[in-house]
Amino acid sequence: GTMNVTVTQISVQAGIRDGFVFAWGSMVIEVILVRIALITMKWITGQHKLFRFLEYITISVILFLSIASFVAAYKMSGFASPLPVRSLNPFWWGAFLSLTNPLHIPFWIGWSSILMNKDILRPVPAQYNWYVAGIGLGTLLGFAVFIYAGNFLVTMIQQHESLLNCVIGVVLLATAMIQIRKMIAIPAT
Repeated sequence: GTMNVTVTQISVQAGIRDGFVFAWGSMVIEVILVRIALITMKWITGQHKLFRFLEYITISVILFLSIASFVAAYKMSGFASPLPVRSLNPFWWGAFLSLTNPLHIPFWIGWSSILMNKDILRPVPAQYNWYVAGIGLGTLLGFAVFIYAGNFLVTMIQQHESLLNCVIGVVLLATAMIQIRKMIAIPAT
């Protein structure tokens, strides 16, 4: 997804430390959103216009990243160039992308509902806190895979940076098109 490609790109261009700072910013927003979602599950599921608005923002960001990747491939400027990460604070960039990602809430509401229906997760603050802490740790560990594996793979294929930018551009463009198709198929209510 966009977050994984972005954290890889940041870690390649600005370093592993900045990749983890981005991951931390993303994780903080995700756990806050999940905690709020747990408390307000019934209200959130009815906010279709808010989800639609966030979908538009997400598609715009994905399309921007896709176009930037294609431009970098055309200019043969290397993998790290599509995002001007040196001019952006990685924590706030991660927080912004995480905040505009409309998939957190339905994903975690779905899993939370399943766990509650199976009586694994109970609506008790202590259990919610442990659940959210586990989500935060899992998010950071997931990003770590993309930070280290991404750096390794990019180092291995640096002689084909334009091809890598094209592939990333195609993946991001396909992601945006799929999201647009879903938005068209599911009308706003």
